[in-house]
Amino acid sequence: MASSSRNNKKYDVFVSFRGEDTRDNFTSHLYSALSRKNIQTFIDDHINRGDEIPESLVNAIEASAISVIIFSERYASSRWCLDELVKILEFKREYAQIVIPVFYRVDPSDLRNQSGTFGDSYLKLEERFKENSKKLQSWRNALKEAAGLSGFYSQNFRPESELIKEVLNQILKRLAEVFPRDNNNQLVGVESRVVAIQSLLGAAPLLGIWGIGGIGKTIIARAIFDKISSDFEGSCFLENVREESQRSGGLACLRQELLSKLLKHENVILDIDLNFRRLSRMKVLIVFDDVTCFRQIKSLIRSPDWFMADSRIIITTRNKQVLRNCSVKEIYEMKELRDDHALELFSRHAFKQNHPDVGYEELSSRVIQYAQGVPLALEILGCSLFEKEKEVWESAINKLKRFLHPSIQEVLKVSYDGLDDNEKNIFLDVACFFKGEDVYPVMKFLDASGFYPTTGISVLVDKSLIAISYNKIMMHDLLQELGREIVRQESINPRNRSRLWHHEDIYEVLKYNMGTEKIEGICLDMSKVKEMHLNSDTFTKMPKLRFLKFYRSSINGENKCKVSYLQGPGFAEMRYLYWYGYPLKSLPSNIHPEKLVLLEMPHSNIQQIWDGIQPSFIPYLKELVILNLRGCKGLKKLPEISSLSNIEKIILSGTAIEELPSSVGCLSGLVLLHLQACKMLKSLPCSLFKLKSLEDLNLCRCSNLRRFPEEIGNVEASNSLYAYGTASSEVPSSIVRSNNFRFLSFRESRGDKQMGLSLLISLSSDGLHSLKSLCLHNCGVTRLPESLGRLSLLEELDLRRNNFERVPESIIQLSKLNYLYLSYCQRLQSLPELPCNLILLYADHCTVLKSISGLS
Repeated sequence: MASSSRNNKKYDVFVSFRGEDTRDNFTSHLYSALSRKNIQTFIDDHINRGDEIPESLVNAIEASAISVIIFSERYASSRWCLDELVKILEFKREYAQIVIPVFYRVDPSDLRNQSGTFGDSYLKLEERFKENSKKLQSWRNALKEAAGLSGFYSQNFRPESELIKEVLNQILKRLAEVFPRDNNNQLVGVESRVVAIQSLLGAAPLLGIWGIGGIGKTIIARAIFDKISSDFEGSCFLENVREESQRSGGLACLRQELLSKLLKHENVILDIDLNFRRLSRMKVLIVFDDVTCFRQIKSLIRSPDWFMADSRIIITTRNKQVLRNCSVKEIYEMKELRDDHALELFSRHAFKQNHPDVGYEELSSRVIQYAQGVPLALEILGCSLFEKEKEVWESAINKLKRFLHPSIQEVLKVSYDGLDDNEKNIFLDVACFFKGEDVYPVMKFLDASGFYPTTGISVLVDKSLIAISYNKIMMHDLLQELGREIVRQESINPRNRSRLWHHEDIYEVLKYNMGTEKIEGICLDMSKVKEMHLNSDTFTKMPKLRFLKFYRSSINGENKCKVSYLQGPGFAEMRYLYWYGYPLKSLPSNIHPEKLVLLEMPHSNIQQIWDGIQPSFIPYLKELVILNLRGCKGLKKLPEISSLSNIEKIILSGTAIEELPSSVGCLSGLVLLHLQACKMLKSLPCSLFKLKSLEDLNLCRCSNLRRFPEEIGNVEASNSLYAYGTASSEVPSSIVRSNNFRFLSFRESRGDKQMGLSLLISLSSDGLHSLKSLCLHNCGVTRLPESLGRLSLLEELDLRRNNFERVPESIIQLSKLNYLYLSYCQRLQSLPELPCNLILLYADHCTVLKSISGLS
């Protein structure tokens, strides 16, 4: 077995746990806490469980600096968990691996003596393996050894978050011991990154190091270079390629330096081809630092193909597209420092030691939170606060809340300066308004603004200025501050800036009616302002206003925004209007927002879309893509909406709407219709189900909806139908015949509680072959048909709180089933053999359940 060297750890932490006990509570919360601290954690959440733990899992234990074992009541019921425990303790004895036990609702004596609920679980497992005395003895020895380890006891912590906090602090403390820091100020948190990059370099002739300015790309590249350059015949670290190439003859000078260092001659002959032919026979290492375009690399080395296979080239850049153009296959993305590393780096500059002075811990923590793990920011701020009094620290930190430090701005702004005008506008819009927002509506807004977001967003991602994560636009806090500082510098007076987001600035502009044609966007958190009165002229002085968002970060308290009347012309350029709690009963009829793409007025007082007798507002919404009137409790009906030719999403959840207009069937592009908790809704127009594009229909808690139109299953694009909590008791046959649905939920239907049964009985028909998730929670199901096994793509099945006595043996045919929920099925007596890919089985409170076949 390979040596478990401290300097070659792939993971910081390995977590051993019993999934059915703690996966969805303590373990998931601990994993989230570790992830937030950028601690690399291995958690076995996807491996199919068999009789023996796989070699990959053993390797993961070996490759971890720390093992955290969460002993829970049913931990010892799993052979897998006990085998993990044996391996962990083996590595503890042989390689001094750190082990941190958490006794979660169990006592160490339960492990030592195999007593209590913990012991009951173990004894059942022991009975199964009574013929394997060697295995049993290894488990007993491991449990006794683990019982003697110092750890954490859940009963000593309330609430549970305190336990997680203490375990996290212990892990951070022990990691600091495992990975001692280099004395060089620059090399904090570098070791694990160097190991990772070296691993990538092993088989890759070209490697890219990519990340935002100031994130430490140069430091890492230099550390790698210093460590491995002696293994090569020639080596060269070309710094500041971007800056040098901007000078007259800069690239020629850089090429001269490159050849001189690689060939080890001060004066290199001018025959470039000859020089590179010589290099093609040498094993060389080259680092190109801070490259901004492919032309720079092409000018310096023409092509990486000139070099022999054993040579290595490393390129650091802020622009991922550069690496693609250079055909770089292995790209290492630089991430922010962990909090413990960030605190140490900051302390070295602010206190000339590895930790804060006594009394400065809380102030230092605030700086760490602001810098968000960017080494450059930590160094600059540390140096600026060195030997300063606490009052100076407090003032400086408060200033950072609104103003980016000039030295940090100078470095970060390099990437912004390289953008074209459209890309700059997208960056500023995201920084001021859209950080953390869903990509879809933002893309629609930016497109309507004429900024070509498909290309622009891609460029910003490549340049590390934004990231897309789980369909949300993410941006580092410092880059957000950069964007906002760029806008602040447009004018000392907020009324002359293009974008307003700070509540104090917006309050002054709106209160005193000081808007100007410069203002393009306003984003106001109404929870932070005093009572504010808007009149008919408030927005008329802002003819270029294309984004207006009034939202509430806190829903407590009354709506402080009072509106007497709104004049229309101020909305002529509006693309996105979001107004939480809009106080008027209608939008004025003289508003003609022909360019409006997104209209969201959640929890407003709106009772009708327009004011006046004639429906003069709706016809102007031809560009509208999203209409969101969620929670408008006074809204009882929609007007004629056939003119909304581009609408894709309509959200009417929680309104008092009684029916939909038949013209909804004319909305050929409608993809999503949410009507949940529309408790006055009694029927749906048949025209709705003629739409070919409708994918997501949510009718949950429509408690007066007594029947579904037979046509509901005919929608060609249907993907999801959520209809739990309705008064319907029958599933239309068109649903059962359809092969378009992937998600169906009829949870807690309030009819005669036979909906679930009627659906299941109909499974013999040739339909529902695409279904991936089926929820019939509390639907009065008294028996499950053998035809259940026909749902071959089913991944999730929720049958909780039903009254059937058995599960058909055909369930074994559901080879893709991962999650099966049977909790509170109090008449369920037995379970047949279950599919081998099943990850989670919930069968708690099945009071008469006696046997489960085929489970180890």
